[in-house]
Amino acid sequence: MAFTHALSGAVLAAPVLAVAPELAAPAAVAGIVGGLLPDLDLFVGRHRRTLHFPVLGWALALPAIGIAAVAPTAATVAAAVGTASFAVHAGTDALGAGDEIRPWERTSAEAVYDHLHGRWIRPRFWIRYDGAPEDAVATAVLAAPIVAFYPAPLPAVAAVCVFLGIVYAIVRRRLPPVVEELVG
Repeated sequence: MAFTHALSGAVLAAPVLAVAPELAAPAAVAGIVGGLLPDLDLFVGRHRRTLHFPVLGWALALPAIGIAAVAPTAATVAAAVGTASFAVHAGTDALGAGDEIRPWERTSAEAVYDHLHGRWIRPRFWIRYDGAPEDAVATAVLAAPIVAFYPAPLPAVAAVCVFLGIVYAIVRRRLPPVVEELVG
């Protein structure tokens, strides 16, 4: 779910927090944005294909990480964490279900599209579906180091993500009829 992706992006800033704490906040914010960005394809194109790059995303992230390592500034470090989070998002989508409206029914063999190889990566169901109880637990686990070590306002953002993730997990299985009614 979006909250898990956002916090996983923020957690990617942990090395920055350890090495250059003054750059941790912009890096974590970039990680959150990078973790959310791929899901904009819910609104444009095909979800988990248009803006999801589980393999090719690293072609952008690895040079950005290299540049940040050589010339660490707020901008280069934010770009490194943001692009890494963007790539991680797409890769981790393959660990869950497909992108169908009722993913617990397991009707789709398409988790995320691999543009490099021109094929869909199958779902692994490590997290059964977005909003599953284990997804809410993953969000809470990712929030823990942010709450414990990151500068304000990031702990508050993490706490809000956990709260909203729990609410979403509670209502997730009730959403398909509502979405179908609204979208048609």
